[in-house]
This record gives sequence, structure tokens and C-alpha cells, in this order.
Amino acid sequence: MDYRVIKENDLFLLTDDKGNIPENHSYGLGLYTKDTRFLSKLDVKINGEDPILLSSDAAENYMAKILLTNPHMEKDGELILWRESVEIERTRFIYDEVLYEAIRVKNYFPKPIQFELSVHFDVDFHDMFIVRGFQSGKTGKRTGQLIKGNSLTFAYEGADQLKRSTRIQWDKNAKSAAENGDVSFDFSLQHGEEETVTFVIQPQVGDHERKEAVASEKAIVKLKDSYQEWEKQITKVTTDFEPLKRLVNRGIDDLKVLLTDLGYGQFPVAGLPWFGVPFGRDSLIAALQMLAFNPEVAKGTILTMASKQGQNLDPWRDEQPGKIMHEIRFGELANTNQIPFTPYYGTIDATPLFLILISEYVKWTGDFKILEQVKDNIEAALKWIEEYGDRDGDSFVEYHQESSKGIANQGWKDSGDSVVHRNGDYAKTPIALAEVQGYVYQAKTGIADLYEHIGRKAEAAVLREQAEKIKQRFEEAFWMEDVQYYAIALDEHKQQVGTITSNPGHVLFSGILDEEKTDAVIDMLLSPKMFSGYGIRTMGEEEAGYNPMSYHDGSIWPHDNSMILLGMSKIGRQVKANKVINGLIEASAHFEYDRLPELFCGYDKSIGKAVKYPVACSPQAWAAGTPLVFIQTLLGLFPNSITKEIHLSPLLLDSMNELKVENISIGSGQLSVTIYRHNDQVELRVDENTTGFEVIID
Repeated sequence: MDYRVIKENDLFLLTDDKGNIPENHSYGLGLYTKDTRFLSKLDVKINGEDPILLSSDAAENYMAKILLTNPHMEKDGELILWRESVEIERTRFIYDEVLYEAIRVKNYFPKPIQFELSVHFDVDFHDMFIVRGFQSGKTGKRTGQLIKGNSLTFAYEGADQLKRSTRIQWDKNAKSAAENGDVSFDFSLQHGEEETVTFVIQPQVGDHERKEAVASEKAIVKLKDSYQEWEKQITKVTTDFEPLKRLVNRGIDDLKVLLTDLGYGQFPVAGLPWFGVPFGRDSLIAALQMLAFNPEVAKGTILTMASKQGQNLDPWRDEQPGKIMHEIRFGELANTNQIPFTPYYGTIDATPLFLILISEYVKWTGDFKILEQVKDNIEAALKWIEEYGDRDGDSFVEYHQESSKGIANQGWKDSGDSVVHRNGDYAKTPIALAEVQGYVYQAKTGIADLYEHIGRKAEAAVLREQAEKIKQRFEEAFWMEDVQYYAIALDEHKQQVGTITSNPGHVLFSGILDEEKTDAVIDMLLSPKMFSGYGIRTMGEEEAGYNPMSYHDGSIWPHDNSMILLGMSKIGRQVKANKVINGLIEASAHFEYDRLPELFCGYDKSIGKAVKYPVACSPQAWAAGTPLVFIQTLLGLFPNSITKEIHLSPLLLDSMNELKVENISIGSGQLSVTIYRHNDQVELRVDENTTGFEVIID
């Protein structure tokens, strides 16, 4: 990464690798919360010159350390400061919506030295959509700066009538502090002596009384305690295959930093730096990926999505009653209705995914009480599928953009060129996507299972009847006999969009496919056309729209692969699933910190390495969740609280001899298992089972 990002809850800091925020940087560096930039400039100078970067560590998402030193300084032949005399260490973290930065300086020169350290701040309070160049519009104005003691406050009044401010405090007496944001300090250090100045930077929205920030020493203790508590709650994985272990640990750490709470429990935002907000599809899929590791996140996600469920017919926001949102923004442009993200509902798949997450969460946890809590939301979502999702009554759920500032393609592949015919023409809406029909089928059958269990058998029967009709219609409309595969979509004329893509792979998880078609789908996905060696491509080689460098038309998305893996595992195709897992693990070694990015290019192994996509989010929630799916897939783990059964079909990767998974929360207890290789056979040992469920080895 050419940038450094740290986040905690709703505040994140994006800087260059030196820890600076240069003004007008093309990547929009800054300190952000509520989709507003609360620092637009931050840099450190020594005697007025830029320090030299020694190291920049971004291994931890909640804390960053950057090591710098001074350049050689002479004037008119007189030595001012010998090169590399001063070690400058910048340590920053975020806690309770406050950024802390400690700058420690140490003298390595043989004699005493004096120097000036200056820090330069500015705040433009720009809306994130303006920073990124996506939007212009009516905005507010800066209302001044105030220096008071060891603090500097920048103030702003928005076009939305909200007052915003950034207060910067420091704990060492400054040589000077100016309203333009320049703060300087004099240091006199003996050989080996060090000193630290700590900055506390606190954004505020609204004119309520600002709460006092916790002291830096207490804040870091509380922050580390929160991570220790998270580790206690999470499933623990140990294995002799180090690349998988590192990948899982990285995914767990990344997901922790991406959790946010809007008052309904923790849920994952989509990704950093630009999508640290609730996203219907992304948050739901990431929570689904995390079920085997922390099902409480699924509950928080369900309740958060339920709280923002569509209530009105509003074309500006692509909203209909019962629809689950796509994305919500909290900045000035959203608050003044200059953009429709308040929230925006232009997603065709979030509503069935919401229902799928509910059914899967209950099957994992046995928390049938949540069904009463979200009863009205379930019914509204099912009604939306019938009345608004299926626009023409043909049993297929289609999308069509109505908002002038909305999204044209409203599936997960939401770029404008992602649904393309085999002749290169772009499909026109309304469009029915293959995976969405699978999601709807799975949503209806999953909710039907729950309804039957709680005595709502008549409603369950209706859902099953609707699902069966979808299954029959799907087979007739989407299957392409000539290529033995399913179309990505049906276009406005109900004609197949026949390009070979990964979308039908998601359908494996749904249960909608006929048995004889299942292996045909998997064979295509693992063919050289689709499988690069590092993962399954979004689009097949030699298709008209194929481009290995594209966003959705030949690139590789780890989460896309994870949805396919869940399906393969569920239907017992473990050996083939392991081929995909191996490819993604190998790819991860080519990215910083062994982290799977949002996506990477679709080139095959002949190029010698996995090729990064230039603007991929990292960390990204559903990419971070993908290694967690590896573990569920290797276990073949699918619990069912209705039947009180835990189904396991374990298989190790060839590079592994042991996989131990402890404290999996299922039902009201926990399951711990070990898979190990013995005499060339894979054996399973149940180390603990307090779930009350029967373990069944398939």
C-alpha cells in the first residue's frame, strides 16, 4: 500500500507512508468521520525540512508506527544538524472517536543538540464525495480558528446547518502556535536523551458540549483491552500450515477494525478507506462469512439493516417498502439531499441476503427469539420480493435504476460494463441476475424452515411453493445447453446474457440447482477459462468483455470465491473447493501483510505472481472474511438448530497435517474439533461439544 490507514469505530485516518496528509493529495488523504474530512493537512518538519522515512509499519489496523530521521543540515558552511542525528518516531491510534499521535524524538548525536520540530495542520471539512471528485454542490463555510492554551480549534458551519469542528491539543508548551495551523516546539537534548509531545485530535459534529478525551495512556490500555476481549469471543484456529494461519489471523484482525455500531450491535462496514459505512450487501455477506467465528456480528448486522429498511416509494433513493438499503452516508451532501445516500436503496440482492442471514444465523445459534424481534421486517422483505423485486410477475427479481444519481447495475458487480452480452453489447434493464434468483430461492426456503419450526406452517407452505416455481423457471430461462452453463442474467427482453461469469457459482449455495447441473457449473468454474491458478475469475477468458485488469470483467474477487466455496462445501465437493482455497492462499503471499485485497487482476500463473489491482480497498470486509470461509469449508461445517444437528465433512489441504478449531459458538454452547492426518487418512476428533447438537460426519 502507498497509504497508511487506521480505524476504530466511525473514525479513520488515511495518510501517506510518512504519516503525513499533504494538501490536495490525489488520493484524498485525511482524518474522516461521518463522511467529512476533519484534517486535510498534517505534516511534521524538523528545522523546517521534511524528515527522511526509515520505516512505516501498518501491520496493525488500530495503531501505526512510523520511524523517520533528519537530513543533513548546513548553512554557509556551518553545521546545524548532522544527518541521522535525531530519531523521530510517530505512533498513532484511535480510541473513542479521538486520534492520538505521539511524536518521540531522540538524540543520537555524540553531543547535545537543539532543533525545532513543527507540525502543520489544516481542515477543509469537505464532504467525502467532494474529496473524491464524485460530486460538487452547495456547502458551508469555515467560521474561524481559536487558539486557547495548548489547543487549536478549527470551526465550520455546514449547508446542513450542522456545526463541525476539529480540536487539536498538545501536552508540551509550544514555541509558537498560529491560527493557520502551524505549531512549533523547541527541543534541547543531551546525547541519548529523548522527549515526546502528544497530540489529541478530536472531531465534533453538532454544537453539543464536547466530551473530554481520555488521557493517552488510559486510551491505549482501553483500546488494547477491547482487542483482547474480541479475541476471547472469536473462534480460535491453529494449524501446522503457516500461510493459512497467517491469513486467518489477518482476516480476524481486519474484521475487528471494520466493526462499527450504530446502536444495534456491531456489524462490519464494507472497507477502507472509502467504504467505512454500512453497506447492505457487503455487510450482510461479511457477517455470513463470520458465522463460524462470531455469530453475534450477524445479529448486529441483521438489526442494523432492519432499522434502515425501506418504508416509502422514493425514486430519488431507489427506495421501496421492505427493501434493504445499499449504502448510507452521513455527510453534508447527504444531509442536504444533494445525493440520495440517506440511505440509498439501489441494490437488488441485499433484501434476499438479509433473509438468508436471518435463517443462517438462527440455524447456527438457535436464537429463535430474533424472529419475533424482526417479524415485521421479514414480512416486509418477502413482500418487497413479490411486489417490487418481481416487476412483471415472471417469478424473477429484476433491477432498474430510477434515481438520477443512483447506480445503474445493482448486483454485486455494479460497474457500468459488468453485464455484457457475448457480442459485446451491454445488457439493458430491467435485468434479472442469476445469483439473485438463487438468493431469493434460498431466502424463501430458509425462512420456510424457520416458519415451520415455530408453527407458521401455512406461510411456510406458500414460500415453498413460490420457491419451487422459481426453481423451475430458473432452469428453463438461464440454462445454456450449448456451453453447459448458466447465463449471468436475463435482459430487458428476457433474453439470456450468455457471457461466462462467476455469478452462477453463487447459486451452488442456494439449493436451487438440479443435481446433474451442479458438477457442470463447478467444472466450468475450475476450467482454465475461469480459474487462473490464483482464484476464480469474474469473467471467463476469451469472452467479449473479458479484461484481466478490469474491475468486474476478468479480475478475481476473494469474496466471490468464498460464496462459491460455501456452495461447494455444502454440496460435498470438498476436493474441488480445496483447489480454490490453495490458489487464494498462494495469491495472498504476493500482497502486503499476507492480506487478501478487495480484488486483484485475473492473470494466470504464467506471469509469475498475483497482480494487484491499482485501487483495491484494503482492508475490505468480505475479503477479510474469505479466510474464515476457508476454515468452514475445510470442516464442511453446517449446523442446524432445527434438527439439532452439526454436519461435518472434513478435508485437509495437501500442505496440512492438522487443523484445530476451538470455541465455535453453536446453539447455546461451543464446539471444538481437530482434523489430523493419520496413515494418509483424514481423521476428525471432537474435543468439546457443549452445543446440545448431535455431530454427524458426512
